[in-house]
Amino acid sequence: MLRRLKLLVVLLTLSLMLTGCNRVGLAYRNLDVIIPWTLSDYLDMHAGQKNWFNDKLKEHLAWHCTTQLPGYLDWLDRLQQMVDNNQVTDAALQTRTVEAKQAIAETARTITPSAIELLQGLDDQQVNEMNDALAKDLRKRQDEYLKPPLEQQIKDRAERMSKRLDGWIGPLSASQQQRVMAWSSGLGNQNEAWIGNRARWQAQFIEAVQQRKSADFPQKIQQLLVDRERLWTPEYRAAYAQTEAAARSLLVDLMAESTPKQRMKLTQKIDGVRSDFKALKCLKNAGV
Repeated sequence: MLRRLKLLVVLLTLSLMLTGCNRVGLAYRNLDVIIPWTLSDYLDMHAGQKNWFNDKLKEHLAWHCTTQLPGYLDWLDRLQQMVDNNQVTDAALQTRTVEAKQAIAETARTITPSAIELLQGLDDQQVNEMNDALAKDLRKRQDEYLKPPLEQQIKDRAERMSKRLDGWIGPLSASQQQRVMAWSSGLGNQNEAWIGNRARWQAQFIEAVQQRKSADFPQKIQQLLVDRERLWTPEYRAAYAQTEAAARSLLVDLMAESTPKQRMKLTQKIDGVRSDFKALKCLKNAGV
């Protein structure tokens, strides 16, 4: 279920852009349909819980749309300036990443009290169903990302990245494709660290929810949803930092090799996201 609760954060924040969604406004306006439906994959909410959740979702969407989205427009402007001025550097990407993380954290902090209230109201059967669903999801990821030989994992990771990049800058040149493969090879068995950390987090989450009536439950969920990095092992913290650095290096190199046509497509994609944001009714009412 938490992956779906997290979807609210992801869809409400800059991850919309980073995951290749080019119809931000459409996705945003239909969150009231998307979120409850996907929650059912992990949890069978009864009528009272569904009604409460829908009301809370509307409140969070209204808050986010009026208070957070204007800042995203500024962020997009800074991103486009980087592209227009050919200043896609490691330092600039680090700054944009920090800004994006801060935006995500702000939304996570705001919706976490609602998540806590929802989780505290679950009965034992719902918790067991959620545990089973999360375990099934983890096994599926292990089968997809860990069972293949390392060589295949590296190939699959490169193909996924190439597909995402194609959506943003168009087809890659041969040298750009080689750079993507080098990036993937450099990450090695990163899948193992990623899935291992996910498994550890899920175990901590389920353990917390099983003690949802305890006095410190809100603090535990706050940490699990908002301050997750504090729960990372030193090994995973180092692996994550390495992964982020490798991603920035890849983007810097790809943009250095980019053609005018690729940069134009990237600018058009950014413009499309900006237009979707500006078309939202809440921003119009706010005079943005």
